[in-house]
Amino acid sequence: MDFLSGLIGSVNWETLVQLAMLALIVIAGPAVIFVLAFRGGDL
Repeated sequence: MDFLSGLIGSVNWETLVQLAMLALIVIAGPAVIFVLAFRGGDL
């Protein structure tokens, strides 16, 4: 169990959260375009 707590403590959470937010923003662009195309261009 000590290994697990050491692993969790060594993770850089701020960087991980920033990368997750960046991924959401990058995925959101094409997703909006896909939804617009699927709905025929109507918002």
